[in-house]
Amino acid sequence: MDRGPKPADLQLSADERTNVEELVRRRDVGQALAQRARIVLAYAEPGSTNSGITRALGVSRMSVTTWRARFLAHRLDGLVDLPRSGAPRQVGDAEIERVISLTLESQPANATHWSTRAMAQRAGMSQTMVSRVWRAFGLQPHQDETFKLSTDPAFVDKVRDVVGLYLAPPHRTVVLCVDEKPQIQATTRTAPGAAAAARPARATHPRRSPGRHHRSVRGTGRAGRWRHRSVEFRAFLDQVEASVPADLDMHLVLDNAATHKTRLIHEWLLKRPRWHLHFTPTSASWLNLVEGWFALLARRQL
Repeated sequence: MDRGPKPADLQLSADERTNVEELVRRRDVGQALAQRARIVLAYAEPGSTNSGITRALGVSRMSVTTWRARFLAHRLDGLVDLPRSGAPRQVGDAEIERVISLTLESQPANATHWSTRAMAQRAGMSQTMVSRVWRAFGLQPHQDETFKLSTDPAFVDKVRDVVGLYLAPPHRTVVLCVDEKPQIQATTRTAPGAAAAARPARATHPRRSPGRHHRSVRGTGRAGRWRHRSVEFRAFLDQVEASVPADLDMHLVLDNAATHKTRLIHEWLLKRPRWHLHFTPTSASWLNLVEGWFALLARRQL
């Protein structure tokens, strides 16, 4: 039996009741917040008591009285945890800025790249703190990425042409991205792999080939050919020509390989005026969307 005076009924407005009930029903709400909402709903029932709510919800009496009082004082905002101060910062903004500047503008004396240990020793702070700063600002000085600048004099015009084709293709047009994927090898490992458990999945380094394999493939749903000549490229165009209705224009995005510019291909295109070729700039294969498909193919299947 409750001791002391019976707590006054907790009155909920229509909007408050709707919001509290939604907190109970929603799956993306934490269990702690949902439990506080149930306590408030239970208090809103006529004749509710602290002991009855404690037994019905399986929570402590302290929780029941605390969240009732918080709701009475702050309404819905009272159900949310207050911000906690936590321990005071031991590393100031000036020290963090110094770590960033050292990472971006300097190089260790006995290495080519900073490590967290080397930077911690240089900056006079812990390795953990250096790791936190690097993660927070997206710094990865231990990694290298390569790039190549295109020297194509028509680079800007070609980019605008290809990107414009992607964003706003002409009416009744088929746009195809064409390229060869070299060195696709049907190989297997020399021993069964070890499944991932507490460490990454492992596989033997050497491989073996179970049989002959094709050197290249085009994104047409069939295996590629052994050679990369204009004859094979024309056969590919013939296949596409036969597959696409004659009332549609054809726009091809492709690279500057010599195979695509021979007399054989030129004469084939002159007989088919609905075909239009869009060449990517030199050293800019990333502009060809089929490269992304090749990357997925290699990463997920090969």
